[in-house]
Amino acid sequence: MSRGSRSVDRAKGVLEVDWALFGELSRALALKVARDWDPDLVVGIATAGVIPGATVAAILDVEFHSMLISRRYHAETVRDTPAVFGQVPAAVRNSRVLVVDETCDSGATMRLAVSAMVNGGAAEVRTAVGFRTGNYQPTYFGMATDSAIVLPWDREILVDGELVLNPLYQGLLEP
Repeated sequence: MSRGSRSVDRAKGVLEVDWALFGELSRALALKVARDWDPDLVVGIATAGVIPGATVAAILDVEFHSMLISRRYHAETVRDTPAVFGQVPAAVRNSRVLVVDETCDSGATMRLAVSAMVNGGAAEVRTAVGFRTGNYQPTYFGMATDSAIVLPWDREILVDGELVLNPLYQGLLEP
């Protein structure tokens, strides 16, 4: 479950990802890419796609950049469609670019990211996610699931100097 997706279908369940699972999925994702393709750089979609993107880039030993594409940014409301905030990294020009995000459902964010990379002059763009949660088919994915995803870096937040369960997950997870 990413920050842009607040509703959870309880019938589909919740997949709570710990750091060990995240590490293994990132490793497996990087191996899938390496066996099939040789990207010049990885662009992680901020915010939640930066951590898996940086991890995959480190394993592949390629340059890493991030780009903010969000359904919400400094706003309390969630938009129906994502928007690009910031510029496409200049390094994408004439490069083979792997765009990485944590999950994809409808593919709206990924399609926007791919379009931005192409408009930025990328020679080729492929996509990768840790979790495919909907109908959109990224080039590479670690796991397909209908469950809402709770990522290890999103489970808890700091409030008054103490780590507490993220309010997004109240009633879904044990503290």
